[in-house]
Amino acid sequence: MVLDHKSAFGASVLLASVIICGNVLCPVGAYLYSNRYAGLQVDFWQPNSATLICQNATVDVHVKRNDTQGLHERLKQEHIDYRVFISNLQKEIEKQTGDRSSRRRRSESQYDYEVYHSLEEIQSWMFEMNRTHTDLVDMFSIGKSYEGKPLYVLQIGKRSRHQKKAVWIDCGVHAREWIGPAFCQWFVKELNFYVMPVFNVDGYDFSWTTDRFWRKTRSKNHKFHCRGVDANRNWKVKWCEEGASSHPCDDTYCGPFPESEPEVKAVARFLRKYKKRVKAYISIHAYAQMLLYPYSYKYATIPNFNCVESAAHNAVTALYSAYGVRYRYGPASTTLYVSSGSSIDWAYRNGIPYAFAFELRDTGYFGFLLPESLINPTCTETMRAVKAIASGLLKKCKTDREKFPYI
Repeated sequence: MVLDHKSAFGASVLLASVIICGNVLCPVGAYLYSNRYAGLQVDFWQPNSATLICQNATVDVHVKRNDTQGLHERLKQEHIDYRVFISNLQKEIEKQTGDRSSRRRRSESQYDYEVYHSLEEIQSWMFEMNRTHTDLVDMFSIGKSYEGKPLYVLQIGKRSRHQKKAVWIDCGVHAREWIGPAFCQWFVKELNFYVMPVFNVDGYDFSWTTDRFWRKTRSKNHKFHCRGVDANRNWKVKWCEEGASSHPCDDTYCGPFPESEPEVKAVARFLRKYKKRVKAYISIHAYAQMLLYPYSYKYATIPNFNCVESAAHNAVTALYSAYGVRYRYGPASTTLYVSSGSSIDWAYRNGIPYAFAFELRDTGYFGFLLPESLINPTCTETMRAVKAIASGLLKKCKTDREKFPYI
């Protein structure tokens, strides 16, 4: 349903439900710290926290079937408009997970890039790419997750070019954003980069086995029963300030300290080691159809704004040329919302001059349940955008060179 706000019901329902209490925005029957509420069960999809809701904004929420009637009544009482986008989430989930044996069969003989894959399937694919493309692919682990899973990265490119400029791209920071890992696999077919198909391996695996809409990592908290940290609020840059939560039960929980999550710490350590080579950092998320760059934590213009803005413009223009899909682009703080401890702000602060976060399709109709039929067009158009960014690195942007010596 959309409340001019969006939602869905079924075994679960996606509803947009925010009650405007005077000048204060409050989630229906819930405490502000949590996205999985007692009483009426409201799971915020966009934005991902009640604290980020703006007046007269569109909100996408997921509500359990048993809570829909009460929510309908409350929305009508408050004169809030809404629409149901997905009436049965469970049915949509089953379309994407399917029968496990049949999925294995179709991926073993010839890997299918147009379906979603489990962590096991993705890692098997990575090993196969490494085995069959020894001249172009180098697979290695940069550490282990909280649950002890290896954090694999693929270095793509001819061996003779491995010391030249490089681009880092990661996918699957937030577990439920399945289109991200799908793009990273699609991407490996084409370009020369450091590629991390699944950043949040524990959370992604959990989203396949237990909770399709899980977002965070899976680390334990000793004081609360709630698990996990938002891996995009855990970086050591304005950590746990505006746009992040200090409560462990919130989906935007920043963690007990910066880089508390082994996944974040491993990537940060790798990027620090190779920061002289890595000239661009790209993180793939969903959903909103946006291309974002620093700053996330404040309303301010980055020193090399003209170069980055030009790269973003060229990227969304290239993306639009594929199927006519429009993306908004700009600083994350003004284009999406203010958030602290983000990976793009950290990358930029640590000397990577081009730091971008993609929010892929769509704008809320399917949300995190983007159909497999849209993997191909989404990845095709995004590939054009990333290629535009990469090709721009080969050209020197002189506009702000003195302000930002890393370019």
